Amino acid sequence: MERPWWRDLAILIPLASGLFFIVGLVTEWTTGNNPTAEMVALVLFWIGLLLGAYTFVPGALRGLFTKGKLGIALLMTISAVGAVILGYVEEAAALAFLYSIAEALEDKAMDRARSGLRSLLKLVPETATILRAGIPVEIPAREIRGGDVLRVRPGERIATDGTVARGASRLDTSAVTGESIPVEVTAGDQVAAGSINTSGSLEITATADGTDNSLTTLVGLVEQAQQDRGQRARLADRIARPLVPGVIILAVLVGTIGSLFGDPETWIIRALVVLVAASPCALAIAVPVTVVSAIGAASRFGVIFKSGAAFERFGTLRRIAVDKTGTLTRNQPAVTAVEAADGVSREEVLAWAAAIEQHSTHPLAAAITAAAPGTPAASGVSETPGHGVTGHVDSHKITVGSPRWITPAGDLASRVAAMESDGQTCVMVTRDGHTVGAIGVRDELRPEAAETVASLRDLGVEVMMLTGDNSRTANALAKIAGIADVRAELRPEDKAREITDSVKQQPTGMIGDGINDAPALASATVGIAMGATGSDAAIESADIAFTGHDLRLIPQALRHARRGRNIINQNIVLSLAIIVVLLPLAITGVLGLAAVVLVHEVAEVFVIANGLRAARTRRPRLYPIASEQNRNAKTTPEVKNEGVDA
Repeated sequence: MERPWWRDLAILIPLASGLFFIVGLVTEWTTGNNPTAEMVALVLFWIGLLLGAYTFVPGALRGLFTKGKLGIALLMTISAVGAVILGYVEEAAALAFLYSIAEALEDKAMDRARSGLRSLLKLVPETATILRAGIPVEIPAREIRGGDVLRVRPGERIATDGTVARGASRLDTSAVTGESIPVEVTAGDQVAAGSINTSGSLEITATADGTDNSLTTLVGLVEQAQQDRGQRARLADRIARPLVPGVIILAVLVGTIGSLFGDPETWIIRALVVLVAASPCALAIAVPVTVVSAIGAASRFGVIFKSGAAFERFGTLRRIAVDKTGTLTRNQPAVTAVEAADGVSREEVLAWAAAIEQHSTHPLAAAITAAAPGTPAASGVSETPGHGVTGHVDSHKITVGSPRWITPAGDLASRVAAMESDGQTCVMVTRDGHTVGAIGVRDELRPEAAETVASLRDLGVEVMMLTGDNSRTANALAKIAGIADVRAELRPEDKAREITDSVKQQPTGMIGDGINDAPALASATVGIAMGATGSDAAIESADIAFTGHDLRLIPQALRHARRGRNIINQNIVLSLAIIVVLLPLAITGVLGLAAVVLVHEVAEVFVIANGLRAARTRRPRLYPIASEQNRNAKTTPEVKNEGVDA
């Protein structure tokens, strides 16, 4: 659990630094020229200076001596030391306090523990049942070896990757692949670790060890991607990298060359003033203030940035990859079409199927039952795993199953093919052995998907779809959403590879909500997790989390980030301009240290005020897109025209 700020030393130490600094100022201003009071004020300034410096000086020195890193913290350290050497302890204390509190606020605002990788491994059960000489034996899942035969009963998770040796069932792979519709499996089919067996008992031949399967591969991919992403420097650090050595070299040259042609003491003092003049105080303080202000504002309309670097990178995106299931779609399969044979109405087909399916737990069954309330009663219902359900309605034998089990014939065959080409999953219905109809079920697009894609395109952002679903379904839904670039039938590692390749071309964001999206989210320039109900692994692997599911927040957040980035750029230009103006004045002796520090402090006030503008944003008004009835009228006219409430 994250500690409250009043128990967090990372916040308390900078606050204490500021407290001692302010008390020192008050003491100095209210006691006149009293020597004792001046000594007390000096002691208070020293305490404030040491406390503030403690938060960044050790890290700056470690970075310098262990990694050769030259960053803003190092230049702030040198500037503080230079001010102290010149006898300006008060100014050094102010510098240390302002820099330490700005860094602490930023770290506190974005301090998020990323422990979600463990949720991936939680999908693997602790124990598994294997067959040894035909006798079931329970062993720890980590002890499974390739070639072992696992027995997986209904309701259990598969402990490792394998091939079905015996049995037929349906697997809920939503946690692994993100797909909402269970997969029918039978002998010879490949199955993945973490999938849930929902119906029949299975015997599976393990093709991977319990500690080396597709889920452990996902963990490795995410860890590697996060490590690579962590090496990307912040914008301010990239500016400081050439600035710091340049300033140090300039100060040495000023002191050395000046001493050769003039008074050494005068030119050494000027060299130290140059160090303070070139100190990027405004840059170091205003950028974090802008970022924290913008992040706080974004949280008010449901967008959580996990780091300042994520906020800065988000505004640079030129391409966004979107997962299909649960992100572009609602992850709620619904009836989208009903086809009937001659002499039978669509309402009858749907009612018969619903009467049988109300006894099944299959997600497709739930969709069919929801589409036909008030169905007749069914009796003698039995289910054949991997095929379908059979029962009796009004003394007639009704069977509901997949086209692999019930082959459509005649004109119905062409209509079923058309439905499948439209991205629908078909369920066949027979009555007394005769095929009477087919029902199409699809996980529909979110109503705001097309508007969101169009808004992103207006912002100059390309959109592509990445999905593990079949290309037929993917292309059908992408066409409705207005997405031309579709990559389908991808495994999690394939998604990560696609994102990695795209990042090499241009800044690319990835939006997803499933465990299978975690490697791609971690590989992207910015990973975006949709919805607070998404998987822990997706949320923790991402840089940004959206607390809601309305896709229109994405372009809204992008506009907000770009505005914040513009403010950051303004502050950077101003900060660098101040340094450019002060350096020649410091070198020529026109300005002393006191004047230089005064200019810096005035500039800091200005850029902080400018940075606070990033907090000015309004929660977007997301009006309803269209009624459910109107949306169905556009996507499934054949259902609506027949009076079926899909």
